Amino acid sequence: MHSRRFQYLGRTLLVGCAVGLGASLAWGQASSSAPAAPVAQTDHESRSDVFLGYSYLAPHGTVNTPMPGGGTYPDTYGAVNYGAVGSFAYYFNHYLGGQVEFDSHPDGQNDGESAISGGIIFRYPTQGMIPFVHALVGTARLGGPNAEPFVAHPYRWGPALTVGGGLDYDLPFFNHRFALRLFQADYQYIHADFGPQVVTGGRANVNAAQLSTGIVLHFGSIVPPPPLQYSCSASPSSVFPGDRVTVTGSASNALPKKTVLYSWSGQGVNVGGTESTATIDTTNLQPGNYTVTGHATDGKKAGRSADCTAQFTVKQFEPPTISCTANPTTVKPGESSTITCNGVSPQNRPLTYSYSASAGSVSGTGTTATLSTTGAPAGTITVTGTTADDKGQTASATTTVDVEQPPPPPTPHAKQLCSIQFNTDKRRPTRVDNEAKACLDDVALNAQQQADASLVVVGNSAPVPTARRRSRRHMPTAEDLAAQRAVNTKAYLVTEKGIDPSRIQVRTGTGGQNEVESYLVPAGASFDNDVPGTTAVDESAVKAQPRTAPRRHHHHKAAAKSSAKN
Repeated sequence: MHSRRFQYLGRTLLVGCAVGLGASLAWGQASSSAPAAPVAQTDHESRSDVFLGYSYLAPHGTVNTPMPGGGTYPDTYGAVNYGAVGSFAYYFNHYLGGQVEFDSHPDGQNDGESAISGGIIFRYPTQGMIPFVHALVGTARLGGPNAEPFVAHPYRWGPALTVGGGLDYDLPFFNHRFALRLFQADYQYIHADFGPQVVTGGRANVNAAQLSTGIVLHFGSIVPPPPLQYSCSASPSSVFPGDRVTVTGSASNALPKKTVLYSWSGQGVNVGGTESTATIDTTNLQPGNYTVTGHATDGKKAGRSADCTAQFTVKQFEPPTISCTANPTTVKPGESSTITCNGVSPQNRPLTYSYSASAGSVSGTGTTATLSTTGAPAGTITVTGTTADDKGQTASATTTVDVEQPPPPPTPHAKQLCSIQFNTDKRRPTRVDNEAKACLDDVALNAQQQADASLVVVGNSAPVPTARRRSRRHMPTAEDLAAQRAVNTKAYLVTEKGIDPSRIQVRTGTGGQNEVESYLVPAGASFDNDVPGTTAVDESAVKAQPRTAPRRHHHHKAAAKSSAKN
């Protein structure tokens, strides 16, 4: 190869790569001098890498070409300052993989080198830097050194061996999909047999140094995905028996192409559902704390299943509450009051009501009842309202109703009934005649109807003229006539109507008429206050006269006969 236009540039790059390699080794030594610590693997280790870059080839070898006159002509290879290299590496684990590499170094007409090789590659991932080594076996297409003035050697295929390594710097862009290959330094051995021909024949055994740099593209990830994680919660976390509880699970780090399967279980709890959300019926659960376990899986490999737990509490039913009021709160004896009670169940359980009272009577089974104070003494009546839910829990409240003192009874007064007259019988002016019977029958009826009452009969008399009294020495006075009339009236009531004589008082008045007034005096009444000016009759001195008078005509005949004899 006689074209050497880029020899200086090639040697400069070679020196630069060597310096870079030395700096990398020095960095590694400095790191190794630090306290020993395990090198952390990165979470973005690629499954496969594609490398594209520039390559510089520095071959070292000679072709002894047969000459026409005999002997050989030594032709030496020179550096190839430009070229391209590309490789594909697939990693079986974090460190070891297989690699295929192709490089091409054209350098003018009918000379240059191209090779394709495959083998193993070993890497050691660290944070930011990935050193690697590889060993490849393949074939190379090698041209002659292009010695003038002879015709150049034709291209020939021959075996090729490559051993080397390099250092990649991981770039943080695009989720670590790119890396910069700081350098790749390889030793390459190439053999080519140009044949026995004169001028174009000979054999080449080339030892070459190849330096490369470029961009690495990462594909896939060899780091296993993070394990499946599963969390769950119960809502609401505190309920009463019969309420429903919803448990919800949330899976993270699930594989994109896998379906997550869910299941639920719980000791003493019936959990229904095979989705990420399930429901719990707490109707038959006793008060207490309960735990539900959720299970999620998206594969059979390790780390592809996870469990979670959620807790909830079943509370004891709370008893109802009740408040009661009365309207009105003050009543008169015998009046009624409306009792209103309002019961509340915290869980909206059905409620029933009952009532009791310390006095009187109360009736009602709903939120209202009626208190009757009939027969209740004056004072405060306590009414108790009780409510009960369907679980047997009860609550009671009281309210009071004041019964006023009854007003004092009215003061009884003497009642005038009727009067009987004594003006028709001139001969017997004190006789109770038949015309008086109607009045006295009514008086007797009133006395019988009010057994605790008494009767007062008051006799009255018109004044007796003085001249008349003088003509008759034994003519009774007006007071005598009034007393006799009263006594005779009492006698009629006792003998004819059967009235107890102790219930009848006999008095005289100053009415100025020939009559007897009758009065009904209830128990507790004061006759003297109601009818002042009367005088009690001494019944031992004034005797009752019979209503039927003796036959006075027999007496007159006997007197006449006696007078005739004389």
